[in-house]
Amino acid sequence: MKETSWINLPSLSLPVKALFTGYIFVVGLGLMMAGAQIMLTHGMADGKLGVSIDDIVYSYYGNRNGSKLESKLLGSMKDKASPEENITMIKWARDGASEAEWKTTIKPIVDAKCAMCHANIPTLPNITKFEEIAKIAEVDHGADVTALTRVSHIHLFGISFIFFFVGLIFSLSVGFKQWHKAVIIFVPFAFLILDIASWWLTKMNPNFAWFVIIGGIGYSLAAAIMLFTSLYQMWIMPLRGQHSDTNAWLEHN
Repeated sequence: MKETSWINLPSLSLPVKALFTGYIFVVGLGLMMAGAQIMLTHGMADGKLGVSIDDIVYSYYGNRNGSKLESKLLGSMKDKASPEENITMIKWARDGASEAEWKTTIKPIVDAKCAMCHANIPTLPNITKFEEIAKIAEVDHGADVTALTRVSHIHLFGISFIFFFVGLIFSLSVGFKQWHKAVIIFVPFAFLILDIASWWLTKMNPNFAWFVIIGGIGYSLAAAIMLFTSLYQMWIMPLRGQHSDTNAWLEHN
């Protein structure tokens, strides 16, 4: 079956190109912000900036040698209190997180340095309460199943919608064989499934942490190819006089 030569990215009207371009810019910015958010959360799980295998393992499998509180105080929350205060809270957790010491030593630190966010943002554990901080002072078993379920379904629904519209725009591109185009469009969905599935697999076995990185890189690369190709064919290809060459290609394929 031939591709429809009169509906393609180079020949779209100016308003439609503006619509697609605005969407591409916003989605591209959103993907960059998502990358930055990953760097500042999961990327700090081992206390060092940059996503590593240890970061993935600590985020999903956990650090079975310590508590989630300790991981946070050595990682993404390291700068929220002084080094001395962090050490005090880590030592308290390692010594069994007694309620007596909580009242006299730990709660004043939490009220001064942590309550601003943890007592007011519903998505964060309210560690101003002993019952809540005692939970994260236990041995770190990684992501909670309830939280992992919530994040998984949000990502599956939300990101698949993004890839649907990115793929729809790219489907109007020219210069690709149909099966090549179909593979490029399908790849982000496959890597998204791999990414989400690997969260659960890593939760059970840390050796699957590599698949989290592979999944993220895979769908990001495929999305980038579709986004940049679409922009090029809408705005640069017509200016370079390649539209007539494109139609000639379509007539012979």
